[in-house]
Amino acid sequence: MTGIRLTAPAPGWAIDADVVVVGSGVAGLTAALRCAAAGLDTVVVTKARLDDGSTRWAQGGIAAALGEGDTPEQHLDDTLVAGAGLCDEEAVRTLVTEGPDAVRRLIETGAHFDTTDGGAIALTREGGHHRRRIAHAGGDATGAEISRALVEAVRAAALHTIENALVLDLLTDAEGRTAGVSLHVMGEGQHDGVGAVRAPSVVLATGGMGQVFSATTNPSVSTGDGVALALRAGAEVSDLEFVQFHPTVLFLGADSEGQQPLVSEAVRGEGAHLVDGDGVRFMVGQHELAELAPRDIVAKGITRRMHEKGAEHMYLDARHFGAAMWEQRFPTILAACRAHGIDPVTEPVPVAPAAHYASGGVRTDLRGRTTVPGLYACGEVACTGVHGANRLASNSLLEGLVFAERIAADIAETRPSRTEPVAAPDGASPDGGGPVALPAPEARTAIQRTMSRGAGVLRSAASLAAAAEELEALHREAAGADGTGGPKAVVPGVDAWEVANLLLVSRVLVAAARDREETRGCHWREDRPDRDDAHGRRHLVVRLAPDRTPVVHRTETAAFPPVRPSD
Repeated sequence: MTGIRLTAPAPGWAIDADVVVVGSGVAGLTAALRCAAAGLDTVVVTKARLDDGSTRWAQGGIAAALGEGDTPEQHLDDTLVAGAGLCDEEAVRTLVTEGPDAVRRLIETGAHFDTTDGGAIALTREGGHHRRRIAHAGGDATGAEISRALVEAVRAAALHTIENALVLDLLTDAEGRTAGVSLHVMGEGQHDGVGAVRAPSVVLATGGMGQVFSATTNPSVSTGDGVALALRAGAEVSDLEFVQFHPTVLFLGADSEGQQPLVSEAVRGEGAHLVDGDGVRFMVGQHELAELAPRDIVAKGITRRMHEKGAEHMYLDARHFGAAMWEQRFPTILAACRAHGIDPVTEPVPVAPAAHYASGGVRTDLRGRTTVPGLYACGEVACTGVHGANRLASNSLLEGLVFAERIAADIAETRPSRTEPVAAPDGASPDGGGPVALPAPEARTAIQRTMSRGAGVLRSAASLAAAAEELEALHREAAGADGTGGPKAVVPGVDAWEVANLLLVSRVLVAAARDREETRGCHWREDRPDRDDAHGRRHLVVRLAPDRTPVVHRTETAAFPPVRPSD
């Protein structure tokens, strides 16, 4: 344990449970429902409303071998290729073999997927898939439908939910085992202010960290809270350098910041073409799948062409779809484009890559267990080994589903007893533990611009070194180690806590990206353009030292070490 925690008031209230699930996307709500069904007293904590997580923004769909002639083995092969040599094959095999039944259970829970005239689930293709295996709902509103079904199931089961709550830190007992979480409820509902949920099992399902970049497809709540909590608690994270930039995000201008509208890969799956300003299809000849190559390849292809042409964006041309297909198959995307003055029916759509998905996260085993006893992780916050160096399109919802079920099964089997959390020390300890000096909320923009400039789609030793120095300067300023005479008096609150989380995960991401001196998957080093399998087929595992320094460790093989020494 590091002894590091956010500066916050002591909890003023507490409730007890068997399990606390942090997050309300597909992973969190699936885990909560399965735990509750096993008779476990389960509490769901979510940062906004139950349906405000990343899941509802997922357009494309959920990948599983559901179609005639498709097999889990073929799905496995496509996933391993996309992962660029760093997938854990056992984790992928678990995903693809358990995935089809997990989707069927999701349907039994109430999710309605689009069907063919014959009543079968309608399937489409996306990048990296050699078969049509993407199930979708409402054309391009799959995540919204999955979220609706799970939220309704949670409410029908009368689960205890705490909305508008930012999780702060992990509570632990005298033995270092999980004993719950501290959290801040933002002025609504039964609880207010800082409190605690005391439970021997904590499931992190907090989603991604896309808000570390200026332009992202992630909602505003995606500030890396789960990864930051895990790091402060002493857990290991891995593969954080592999941030997937979605190739086709609606271009709103070079200075646009915050959440950007996604133009789903399914649009290319249905036959849209990527073209430059002269109408040339530049992905043809770059990969056998052209526009449907894995996302890292398409993002690189777009970026290269932008540099060659001196352009700020490329175009996605789907005018040949016609109005009827746009309205029926992609109504959400059509509405978003038209809201920004672009009509895909009559003109090409300007697109550019933007931060989309964290392939890495809190390191887990196949049961979702982290390196901290009693702490689990699933969904985008976790690193199960499934995605490797680049996530295959539409594997994310499936991963959340499959591993959430596995976590619930493990907790139901072990049923750990509740223990008493130990109180955190008030001041900093001699070894560097204790409360984190909070950065000023206005540092958020500086962090995002630093990360976009130095650790975005294109990276180099120089850009990463500059980013590291800028981030460390912000860290030193917050801690008062920059010669300004002590930490700045920042009032603890949601804005400051979020910025502290963003700064921590940014520092760790850059540390890993500097260590990986090769190009692999969605980690693109322009100064090291080749893949180095002799040295690079290794995972970078990072933990936070008590002095708050990221410590990077390279695994000896492409396999992860066990999360428990006895395993």
